[in-house]
Amino acid sequence: CSGVRVSEEHCGADGGSSRVTCPSVGNKVTVVLGAQWGDEGKGKVVDLLAQDADMVCRCQGGNNAGHTVVVDSVEYDFHLLPSGIINPKVTAFIGNGVVIHLPGLFEEAEKNMRKGKGWENRLIISDRAHIGRLMSHLLSVSPPSLGTTKKGIGPVYSAKAARSGLRICDLLADFQEFSERFKHLASQYKSMYPSLEIDMDGELEKLKTYVDRLKPMVRDGVFFMYKALHGSSKKILVEGANAALLDIDFGTYPFVTSSNCTVGGVCTGLGMPPQNVGEVYGVVKAYTTRVGIGAFPTEQNNEIGELLQTRGKEVGVTTGRKRRCGWLDLVLIKYAHMINGFTALALTKLDILDVLPEIKVGVAYKVDGEIIQHFPANQEVLHKVEVQYETLPGWKTDTSAVRTFEELPENAQKYIFYIEDHLGVPVKWIGVGKSRESMIQLF
Repeated sequence: CSGVRVSEEHCGADGGSSRVTCPSVGNKVTVVLGAQWGDEGKGKVVDLLAQDADMVCRCQGGNNAGHTVVVDSVEYDFHLLPSGIINPKVTAFIGNGVVIHLPGLFEEAEKNMRKGKGWENRLIISDRAHIGRLMSHLLSVSPPSLGTTKKGIGPVYSAKAARSGLRICDLLADFQEFSERFKHLASQYKSMYPSLEIDMDGELEKLKTYVDRLKPMVRDGVFFMYKALHGSSKKILVEGANAALLDIDFGTYPFVTSSNCTVGGVCTGLGMPPQNVGEVYGVVKAYTTRVGIGAFPTEQNNEIGELLQTRGKEVGVTTGRKRRCGWLDLVLIKYAHMINGFTALALTKLDILDVLPEIKVGVAYKVDGEIIQHFPANQEVLHKVEVQYETLPGWKTDTSAVRTFEELPENAQKYIFYIEDHLGVPVKWIGVGKSRESMIQLF
């Protein structure tokens, strides 16, 4: 339906009035989401799609995300800015669902600008986004670790849910009023954590210095997004941060992030309806990795795990921590697909498996000797699942120079087909290296 009007004789005295039968849907957004525990290579897929995009958005998370993109042999690291901002024609939008650490934002932008990418006149920030400045102080006194990035994102979402958070619109409105609320929030935290030290005046002074720089970038996010969806035809890309198994509701709770990094977070984090969600691309690494603690059924604490860690250079962009490694877990990906409804997949880092004589894939979980149909919510249950594996033959061939599907070794092609058949979702891209050129597109 495209906003059709029909004549209805009884609508007006003159008989010529017409009614809207259904609203115009407008442009659809393309969404890129992580399907495992993060670090799947979402930035590379976004970079590929951003080449002909008009707008790239972030809808949740904060500078706890870490995307690395290599363009013309220059490596760019993104934590808060949408990585699609690399395209000089793109408008980047940071939605209301994102936590904005202002020093981090400007620092990251300047670092990338030194590498030749200007950005300030192409960045739009929702006035409803929450500010993460105060929360970084909590990290020295925060409770036991959940394997987080230590970026202070969780406390901002906590303050948001407790309705005591501070937003961009507050900072840009009445600074006196903002200062009072800032001091009140700081006092609350000091009463909870007596050892916490905050230089309130110093912090407020720093925040005040950002006001003039921020003002030109800030818009009413809902109206901005509405105009983008209902204006001229546009290619709009949404870049998910974190991943399905780190989602606050659907992830391996409590070892998760503090936001919805599944497809629902796109609507709530940008202020747009579900009817405007178009393609949903799931990004899957050809094996599985996880940073920090929490259950990991297919983890390999052995030479296979070490080989994947070393060959895949599995170290976190945001934390510098070594990632835990294991076989591809299709139970977990199927679960992510149930939630997100992937229309296609990007399978990354296939080349890391090049040296293996055989490759295992997790296809089912047993609990107490019985195969279970679902992905367990409870951590203790997930810790004791017995993974059922299928063993597939390796290809023992270097694939890093391959640029078409047909050039891949037969067993590598069979590995892709096996994944597609098991999940019922087509693989659209295969990654065999770090650069933009090493993403093979199948259709």
